[in-house]
Amino acid sequence: MESHNTKYSNPTDEDYNINQDQAIVTRRIQRLSLHLHPISVPPVFSDNLQLLTCTGRAKINVNAENLSEYMRGKHRDIQERVYEYFNARPDLQTPLEITKDAHRELCMRQLMGLVREAGIRPFKYVVEDPAKYFAILEAVGSVDMSLGIKMGVQYSLWGGSVLNLGTKKHKDKYFEGIDNMEYPGCFAMTELHHGSNVQGLQTVATFDPFRDEFIIDTPNDGAIKWWIGNAAVHGKFATVFAKLMLPTHDTKGVSDMGVHAFIVPIRDMKTHEALPGIEIHDCGHKVGLNGVDNGALKFRSVRIPRDNLLNRFGGVSRDGKYTSSLPSINKRFAATLGELVGGRVGLAYSSVGVLKIAVTIAVRYSLLRQQFGPPKQPEISILDYQSQQHKLMPMLASTYAFHFATSHLVEKYSEMKRSHDEELVGDVHTLSAGLKAYVTSYTAKSLSTCREACGGHGYAAVNRFGSLRNDHDIFQTFEGDNTVLLQQVAAYLLKQYKEKFQGGTLTVTWNYLRESMNTYLSQPNPVTSRWEGEDHLRNPNFQLDAFRYRTSRLLQSVAVRLRKHSKTLGSFGAWNRCLNHLLTLAESHIESVILAKFIEAVRSCPDASSQAALKLVCDLYALDRIWNDIGTYRNVDYVAPNKAKAIHKLSEYLSFQVKNIARELVDGFELPDHVTRAPIGTQVAKEAYSQYTQYAGF
Repeated sequence: MESHNTKYSNPTDEDYNINQDQAIVTRRIQRLSLHLHPISVPPVFSDNLQLLTCTGRAKINVNAENLSEYMRGKHRDIQERVYEYFNARPDLQTPLEITKDAHRELCMRQLMGLVREAGIRPFKYVVEDPAKYFAILEAVGSVDMSLGIKMGVQYSLWGGSVLNLGTKKHKDKYFEGIDNMEYPGCFAMTELHHGSNVQGLQTVATFDPFRDEFIIDTPNDGAIKWWIGNAAVHGKFATVFAKLMLPTHDTKGVSDMGVHAFIVPIRDMKTHEALPGIEIHDCGHKVGLNGVDNGALKFRSVRIPRDNLLNRFGGVSRDGKYTSSLPSINKRFAATLGELVGGRVGLAYSSVGVLKIAVTIAVRYSLLRQQFGPPKQPEISILDYQSQQHKLMPMLASTYAFHFATSHLVEKYSEMKRSHDEELVGDVHTLSAGLKAYVTSYTAKSLSTCREACGGHGYAAVNRFGSLRNDHDIFQTFEGDNTVLLQQVAAYLLKQYKEKFQGGTLTVTWNYLRESMNTYLSQPNPVTSRWEGEDHLRNPNFQLDAFRYRTSRLLQSVAVRLRKHSKTLGSFGAWNRCLNHLLTLAESHIESVILAKFIEAVRSCPDASSQAALKLVCDLYALDRIWNDIGTYRNVDYVAPNKAKAIHKLSEYLSFQVKNIARELVDGFELPDHVTRAPIGTQVAKEAYSQYTQYAGF
């Protein structure tokens, strides 16, 4: 296999406009050549992108400082303030062994200290500058994940519901108290019997026109609000989601206007006792996040003023008339939930932060730890073993890929909050659902892999894998169960597919579907399916085409299956029959988006050494994913057997190459020791064991 020691250049638009006649002639020569000599023939690309390959198998020289500068977000300064504040306050650092009740009180003191002592006020950034808010959230979550979630409940959920679902009167009344923590609050959506199916919530809010009030009721135990963060101990208010019931003059007596949000005081501002008609209980000890006080709320004829209805999308007048700018219950419900996607954006972004910490600890330890070696020679680092590289290097590549993808999501979300563009709202809703589901699932699995990769020492609580794994695990469930979110992605893809064939326009994010339906669904080219040259396999065009081809095949085939099964099973039965297919489709699409954003980030990198490193990592991410689903590509003859073997061989070699710069790559995350807080993952390797033994008392 030939290689060329050339750098990955930064192309311009003109680079892609190669003379068409020359391209046609070149392709014909390649096809003839392959038929005459059925061996690997390096292709000529449709662009003149020069690829970094591995001539001489030399290690790339990476300037970790330059790489960090490129990776660094524009809000790194406020993250440093968070890190420095908690590093200077040992009394606010979470100890290894702490009871549930003590952890909850510490978590509250941490949040109060951040806001009142450190002067970091996240609330105003929720709408004004979401990227800054998410940067604070990531930093706070690295101090203690419980603290990150508690902050998210206060500002993103409770505060965000007031800002996003309320009107000026609500902001004027509650903003300052939420901002300075005088009004700690909750987000009471989930019920004992209903979580993902929000339209099925049973709590009711009935309007009383005689007293100009709403009456909040829990009609049965299944409607008890459950898992409500901040409710068990600290919350004084709750945004309660309930069905709005209006009295009518017909035989029904009341009219159901759908789920709305209401501000309900739950504790006395002075005594902190539960208010009349409100029953509060503790959900108890959890698998993780025990610094968050999750509670259950039950309402018995609790009266609140009519003004406590968060009425941005629908209101009730003094005489009991309902008004809304949106024509139906479904439209109002969609608008309401659409304003709450910030929670998913935050979870996806924070999950990458958790993955960075875990992979940093695991890689540093794997470089430090030595075990076995050739006869009569020194022991070698465990990261020199192919099996360890296989566990950790694709994970390191994925961490970089997720970093760029979630940064793009935050940018899109911020743009959506500024512009309120309808197309952008749909894009962000689907992208946030897909990335939240995909990234949190991947991180959850990776935390166990990191623990295993660090052997017995990975099992020590002080080295953090256990607490990271337990605290992060619920990320797969709250703010939307991952399986449900992936179905939303699949449904949106099918909607776009249908509109394409009805002559509609596709939004920018989905443009590739138009091309894929016209191009990728044709029979695979028997010539290119056999190309196995390194330059070809490392060409971003090949990689992205492969990802998108798979998505397009999955989309077309599931559309055909749904049409077929709906005739006998109905639409719901057909969807359930094809559910696993739909989930695979959604994951495939999200992987395509992640790769596209990674390729863009590589092309945009101004520093040559950092760009070379990122190109290597991007290639590993792409080829490892292709190899993991090689059966799909083989089944449709997109990849011939010889090419499949070449992909596997190259992905293993790229893991080895990434191993050679693994230290610089994890240093690129800029996580100081007081953030990683794991002795075996310390930056100064020679100090790792001495720090570790100190915890045991030596």
